[in-house]
Amino acid sequence: MQRSRWYKDAFIYQIYPRSFCDSNGDGIGDIRGIISKLDYLQELGVNAVWLSPCYKSPNDDNGYDISNYRDIMDEFGTLEDWEEMVDGMHKRGIKLIMDLVVNHSSDEHFWFQEALKGKDNPYRDYYIWRKGRGKNGKRPPNNWTSRFGGSAWEYHEDSGEYYLHLFTKKQPDLNWDNPKVRQEVHDIVKYWLDKGCDGFRCDVITYISKKEGLPNGKLNVALLGDEHFTHGPNIHAYLHALNKEVLSKYDCMTVGEGPGMNVKHAIDYTSEEREELDTVFTFEHMHTDAFFQFLPRKLKLSRLKKVLAAYQYGLRDKGWNSLYWENHDQPRSIPRFTGDFGDKRKEAAKMLAVALYMQQGTPYVYQGQEIGMMNYPWKSIDEFQDVMVKNLMGIFNKYAPFLKKVAFWALKKKGRDNARTPMQWNDKENAGFTTGTPWLPINPNYKEINVEQAMKDKNSIFHFYKKLIAFRRGNPLIIHGTFKENYASSNDIYCYERWYKGERLMVICNFKNKEIPFKLPSDCVYKSADLVLHNYDYDRKLEDMTLRPYEALVFKMI
Repeated sequence: MQRSRWYKDAFIYQIYPRSFCDSNGDGIGDIRGIISKLDYLQELGVNAVWLSPCYKSPNDDNGYDISNYRDIMDEFGTLEDWEEMVDGMHKRGIKLIMDLVVNHSSDEHFWFQEALKGKDNPYRDYYIWRKGRGKNGKRPPNNWTSRFGGSAWEYHEDSGEYYLHLFTKKQPDLNWDNPKVRQEVHDIVKYWLDKGCDGFRCDVITYISKKEGLPNGKLNVALLGDEHFTHGPNIHAYLHALNKEVLSKYDCMTVGEGPGMNVKHAIDYTSEEREELDTVFTFEHMHTDAFFQFLPRKLKLSRLKKVLAAYQYGLRDKGWNSLYWENHDQPRSIPRFTGDFGDKRKEAAKMLAVALYMQQGTPYVYQGQEIGMMNYPWKSIDEFQDVMVKNLMGIFNKYAPFLKKVAFWALKKKGRDNARTPMQWNDKENAGFTTGTPWLPINPNYKEINVEQAMKDKNSIFHFYKKLIAFRRGNPLIIHGTFKENYASSNDIYCYERWYKGERLMVICNFKNKEIPFKLPSDCVYKSADLVLHNYDYDRKLEDMTLRPYEALVFKMI
């Protein structure tokens, strides 16, 4: 069929269902809670939702450990609830992107339970099993480490073999080299597309193909084995087959989560001629404020801009990018990317939106980002619920207890639970999220930062996002325009242009909480310039000027 590539003009809202809205008072967000907020999403102006996993799961990793790919988690509701939700979305012009988690399943999935019964079981080869090393075979088959800490292998006493798990031991890796596994994935994808799903976010998709022989990984700072399972030998063949046999028959979209991806990789995965994925989430810009990807360091704007520009220039006419500041795995963006913002939270949030979302690619906004939600003020490591934190702290307690204070300092800034605290709907009890006890603590700033307050305030972050989304949607200059960066080495100002068919945008953003002088680029010649987006309340002309703290301006020029 002829695909419309609708994702190129989408603005996508990510919902983390456990923390979005609770309809029944058990403290856990659910599908009926989402249904109750569909009018809110329509009001914001988004035309697609990425829904984090809602399938049956024992919740070892908050739904990313799936025990039944064709049913809904009990805490979230029923399949009938899901169908009502999708119908409600489609009636409002909102498409649904589901999470496709197929690098691994839950150890409670039927396939794995069967695999445990013996080496001759037909499901045994759905997973990756190996004999141990050493005389007694009690050493793991290789030195690969889990992304959540410790060995990536778990010993099964009854069969005398280890199984691979790149995440928790309750998330055994599927064996994609088995054609039966690939067919199972194809069938799952077709099942949800036939039920009305419009696309998939493919979880850690760059990990699904492992190098033959599973050799030891080279010594690294913390994680071992990446070079043998990231962009593995058959990854492109497997994704092309999924596209050709299933995805190409629907007007859907895919976005692949791409650990270990750079610009060249992104082109390989998203080039339309290769028929694999439509777009990808990359992480290089998320690593610009960290050492070794997890130890926080001060953000240097020029370092961040260099990465963003590389994707704007590199993917031009070759692939398709995704634009995001936040998601369920990342801390909140305002404290992360704007430094000491003081009383300028709203200005800083609006500036970040302009800086990123005027670029080419599919934009994503994470729940609460549109009202400027912040990191939670953690008082103790014990408050974290994230399985990654619990695993890592177990390792620190055993091998390096003297590093616990450093770990807590890093987690307060970078921990995934920062994004998972419940959505702040109003200033009532529990921020309007639940009538029960919330599964994760609610940020005490909910009295000042909540949806109800934001919708009443015409100058709120919410209303700015609404305006920005309306400006971007259907705008060929943003969808198709070329990119030109100015003042790339500046650590204060982000300035770039977009060009398309005789029109262009000039985007100017001050990343500092102080006044910064701005000089118009010497080659900037134009007949007229209209100010189309601005996060302050007074008019501006396109000229040399002094930018206010976190000021953001978008001029349309001819």
